[in-house]
Amino acid sequence: MNYQVLVDDLPEIEIYLNEPLSKYTHTKTGGPADALAFPKSVGQTQALLSKANELEIPVTVLGNASNLIVKDGGIRGLTLILTRMKKMERHENQIVAESGAAIIEVTKFAQKNSLTGLEFAAGIPGSVGGAVFMNAGAYGGDIKDVVFGAEVLTRDNQVIYLNHDELDFGYRHSSVQANDQIVLSATFNLEVGIANKIQEEMDHLNELRAQKQPLELPSCGSVFKRPEGHFAGKLIHDSGLQGFQIGGAQVSTKHAGFIVNVDHATATDYLNVIKHVQETVFNDSGIHLETEVRIIGDDPQN
Repeated sequence: MNYQVLVDDLPEIEIYLNEPLSKYTHTKTGGPADALAFPKSVGQTQALLSKANELEIPVTVLGNASNLIVKDGGIRGLTLILTRMKKMERHENQIVAESGAAIIEVTKFAQKNSLTGLEFAAGIPGSVGGAVFMNAGAYGGDIKDVVFGAEVLTRDNQVIYLNHDELDFGYRHSSVQANDQIVLSATFNLEVGIANKIQEEMDHLNELRAQKQPLELPSCGSVFKRPEGHFAGKLIHDSGLQGFQIGGAQVSTKHAGFIVNVDHATATDYLNVIKHVQETVFNDSGIHLETEVRIIGDDPQN
């Protein structure tokens, strides 16, 4: 497939060919995308999907590429990063934010508008689209608690609106994920609060995050889902795995639920550490740790 046709047919859209995804992922790992596009609007996103459907090439959406591992073989077809779509508006007690807006920026926007309810998300590094896609959460809050609805793009290029119930949120799950749809924007239902109190809570949670999480090193965030009745980090710690390292990927010595890039890690290093952690914890406790991080792309060619 000659992906130059995308560049030629859609000159108004920022598109790169054979682009290393390690430049964009939070782990600083990942192979090349055949074509990587940065649409700035719903119209441009639809134009890209239409062209990809016409050419019969797959489309992958990365969001903010935070809770994500892209394999070293990269991603075939067209990859979209929606971070150029980041407008936010307030409508009374609601905030409408485009998919590519950083959740952290939405929490700041809410605080400036004296709207409370999003404080728990003040340190989540993902985008609005990614947060809705996986029902992101932290410190006792989940995105499902505050989302009123979302505008999404179906794979046959139809823009539809899903209300809260239709989003069918579960633990790190949504109908958008199940149906392989693309979030375009989300509406957050908040309450009027006191700006300085909101800021205090955000500062408190960010301080806790900084104390407990290895924010100073590249990582994919929380690697494993929380097993019922347990904490993944404690199980990993109890198996003596903190500091375990393959290549440049290491189980964080600060928080066992994180794997950090300490020395030019590859995605394969990450996946090998994950596999070892899963096997060791299962042998020690009988509990299988499921990955929360999204793992996509092709294995490297030998």
